[in-house]
Amino acid sequence: MVIPERVETPRLILTRLQGTDAEEIFYTYASKPESTRYVSWPTHTSLKDTRAFLHYAHSAWAQGLDYSFAVRLKGFNRLIGGCGFLNDAGKIQVGYVLGPLHWGKGYATEATRAIVQLLLTLPVHRVGSFVDIDNKASIRVLEKCGFQVEAVVKDWWRFPNQDNRLKDCVLFTLPVDRLSTRE
Repeated sequence: MVIPERVETPRLILTRLQGTDAEEIFYTYASKPESTRYVSWPTHTSLKDTRAFLHYAHSAWAQGLDYSFAVRLKGFNRLIGGCGFLNDAGKIQVGYVLGPLHWGKGYATEATRAIVQLLLTLPVHRVGSFVDIDNKASIRVLEKCGFQVEAVVKDWWRFPNQDNRLKDCVLFTLPVDRLSTRE
């Protein structure tokens, strides 16, 4: 798959993560417990953690496994979060995270819609996501982006920033008919 390194929306610019993004990522969301409560990776405790993540992101992009984008406000070029998708042989998992100062403004929905539009142009056969059942804001983002609940699964995932205990999750998929309307 050839993935563009820059995607624009009316208010945002999504760009492939760069090593120079480390400080903005760390201070905007990766070190903030409120931002990382529902993510699948531990809260970063130092810039070293963020730099290690960026090294992984660069390598995973090159291998076609994980496409991670910085989410930036258009006109300000300020990093406000991250989004992207994992690729497992055409089975896609979408994810996103924002700094708490940028919640409730529709940015996660806008970034996720941009990722979905990108995915609709690619040879993928399944697009999904999973969310902690208590993460109502994220559930709403996926619903607004056209995802549908496939299942609620008890004890599905251990979130490292919630004492690593098993949590019930909602599994979402993008309906197959959305994928079949590709250009």
